[in-house]
Amino acid sequence: MIAYIWPIALIVLSNIFYNICAKSFPSGINPFAALTITYLVAAFASFVIYFLTKDEKSGLLLEYAKTNWVPFAFGLCLLGLEAGFIYTYKAGWPISSAYIVTSAFLAILLIAVGYLLYKEPVSWNKIVGVVVCLLGLWIINR
Repeated sequence: MIAYIWPIALIVLSNIFYNICAKSFPSGINPFAALTITYLVAAFASFVIYFLTKDEKSGLLLEYAKTNWVPFAFGLCLLGLEAGFIYTYKAGWPISSAYIVTSAFLAILLIAVGYLLYKEPVSWNKIVGVVVCLLGLWIINR
């Protein structure tokens, strides 16, 4: 059960601090300059955590040999997410609604992605969820 719950708790806790950090970026710095520091810290932390969690018989270069296009695309996706949130907050969006608005649109679009790319069923619960998301967006933006 804990293996099922801890990743969600990590995401929620990380997202709280993520949004606090994105909202708190110094106004005078170019967001992409700041993101170079962000990614250097993330790369160093990943490097250390890799060695703390690695298999005895694996090595970093052997792990790199197993890769494909995904980590490269993922890096660009992360850059887009982070720059997008920094610019969203710089544009004046409140921290209490910016993430909700983006998450609602994301939830709606991921239902379509799940259906089209992964053949996940679209249930009535999901359709009702979309309606609730749209209703929530309408309420938030009133």
